[in-house]
Amino acid sequence: MSRTHHRVVAAASLCTGALALSGCAVIGGTSSSKAVGSDEHLSSSYQLVEPGTLTVCSDIPYPPFEFEQDGKITGYDIELVHAVAEKLELDVDVIDSSFEAIESGASLTGCDLNASSISITEARQRVMAFTSPYLDDDLVLIARKDRGFTSVEDLEDARVGVQTATTGAEYATEQGLNVVQYEDGGMQVQALKAGNVDATLGNQSVLLYELKDDDRFEIVEELPTGEQLGMAVGAEKAQLLSAVDRALQELRTEGKVAELQDKWFGHVQEAYR
Repeated sequence: MSRTHHRVVAAASLCTGALALSGCAVIGGTSSSKAVGSDEHLSSSYQLVEPGTLTVCSDIPYPPFEFEQDGKITGYDIELVHAVAEKLELDVDVIDSSFEAIESGASLTGCDLNASSISITEARQRVMAFTSPYLDDDLVLIARKDRGFTSVEDLEDARVGVQTATTGAEYATEQGLNVVQYEDGGMQVQALKAGNVDATLGNQSVLLYELKDDDRFEIVEELPTGEQLGMAVGAEKAQLLSAVDRALQELRTEGKVAELQDKWFGHVQEAYR
């Protein structure tokens, strides 16, 4: 079984490499009874920061992907990382890093793997190498019901909360919206609840999860941007990328990925509506 440690590092100590997407299709195939990383020589080729440990950078908190509960780090990304690490016969060390460092690839000098609800984009492909996607996740616009918004076009004079360095922030800026940026997703959601912004825009997996029990808010518009989330490694770690992808393939085939998606996202949208 993989073991988790959690520590905080300064993003300023991190820098990076570059590369491209490792495939966009969900991979099929048959599962193997032998662990992906069970060959000791193969495992040594991963160029790990700490031998025997998969060091993972994640922006915490960002529920339901990564957050602290009862003194432990949990969430969809974290459970999936554990399942991957178990396939590779590695322990897990989770490092809390800013999303700016993660999405720029800067975190990968101190981590082996970025796993933090990262949308795969062309810009990000230039600075890190992505696994095949593990989740589809479009954007959504949410506002208070009493504001009467019906689409993005109604937001000309509204203040719209977004998280810095995300695809939601990029989309809102491209639409010419009056954007208010927040360092993390929790601050973004709290700003909406406190009335500091008129609406909020971001990935539906996160916003619907965070607001599902608050009937003051409604979905104004779902934005089918076709986003897909992936984990990422440094450009020089081709062996590690291949091993993580094979582990994800096995987990899909075994039904583990679907099980985790149902656990963390299965009834969120239905409950919110």
